Amino acid sequence: MKAAARTTKAALTAALMVALFGGRCFTPAVPRTGRGARASVAMRAGAKTDAIGKAAEELSKAAYPFMTQVDWNSPEYWIPPGADAMTWAKAIATIIDHGSSMDMELVKQGCWAHHDAIKDLPSTGICSEAELTAMNAAIGRMIASAPQEKTMAVYDAVKPLIDPKVAPYLMSKVNEDDAKAAYEALVKFTEVVKANPITPSNPSSTVSAGSASSIGEAAGKLAGASYPFMKGVDWLDGLYGQTVPTNPQKTLKAIDKMIVMGAQMDSASLKEAANAHVTALKNMDDKAMMTEEDYKAILAGIGKTVASVPASSVMDVYNSIGGLVTSPGIPSHVYGKQNPKDAIDAYMAFMEFKDTVRAAQQKDQGITGVFNAEQNGALIGLIVLINVAGVLFMR
Repeated sequence: MKAAARTTKAALTAALMVALFGGRCFTPAVPRTGRGARASVAMRAGAKTDAIGKAAEELSKAAYPFMTQVDWNSPEYWIPPGADAMTWAKAIATIIDHGSSMDMELVKQGCWAHHDAIKDLPSTGICSEAELTAMNAAIGRMIASAPQEKTMAVYDAVKPLIDPKVAPYLMSKVNEDDAKAAYEALVKFTEVVKANPITPSNPSSTVSAGSASSIGEAAGKLAGASYPFMKGVDWLDGLYGQTVPTNPQKTLKAIDKMIVMGAQMDSASLKEAANAHVTALKNMDDKAMMTEEDYKAILAGIGKTVASVPASSVMDVYNSIGGLVTSPGIPSHVYGKQNPKDAIDAYMAFMEFKDTVRAAQQKDQGITGVFNAEQNGALIGLIVLINVAGVLFMR
């Protein structure tokens, strides 16, 4: 029993470390307009939220000296440690599944804390101690709302993939005593999180039944027309394990735009899309290719999430990501590797899908009039980004 308890504590500690130190760039944020929802969650969590919040303050105080010694602009944090892409993809499926099991409003609170830290981040990449406390508390609540077995699954999936030399190497770049003090404080924090579980809510969708049906039907058509193109992509290409060649702060600011948009998405549709990705990753073949049915489910989930956000957020993501990938010539390079006919067929089918998503967005949000050419391009670019280019930020 003692051995099992130690393993459980280690798993929770590892999951928190992944969230606290490894996932700082990849979480979606909640918009400022979500204060009512945040208040509702706080009331439901009650004293448990306060306990985790107080523990977060202690953790941040102990860990901040260590945090200030880390070079957050180092390209090393963009390098997948150890294992091959296929193995990491399976582990990522477990991480996504863990996130999908969390309370969505708590996730959005946590992401909002990340957005607040990123938006005024200095060039060093080091946030304030107060911002660190807000992120620690939010992440603690997120993990407290997930089933313990999901946390254990992340630990079991990721631990074997990290080269044992990574930890000593990272330790050599900071003050060892400060790092150990941060770790000891983190272990205490995990005990508080484990002692204060939070029951997650079950979100209802804001996407109308009519819009969901039309998007689902359009997703089936797009999946059938574009699947030959998808099969022609070398998903094991080393390109998808590389980051965009630019200033890390510029990349982080672009990710922040994605964070804000992610937080504005319909929670139920976001869970649907996440679960569809989990299923696809589990079922993919030895070339990392998903089945057509799983592909259809992903398209439907993504279509609903994009239809549920304001057009302005779509534009923000489109403009920020476009500024990253256009100059290095990434789009033309990727296109040059594909079969032109399959790519054109996929594009034409995608245009129809885009129109369906746009119509649903206008209908459900009460938008009148039509999109201009720039907004049309933004919606097209965004869905393509989520479907294909997003791989660059996952592996």
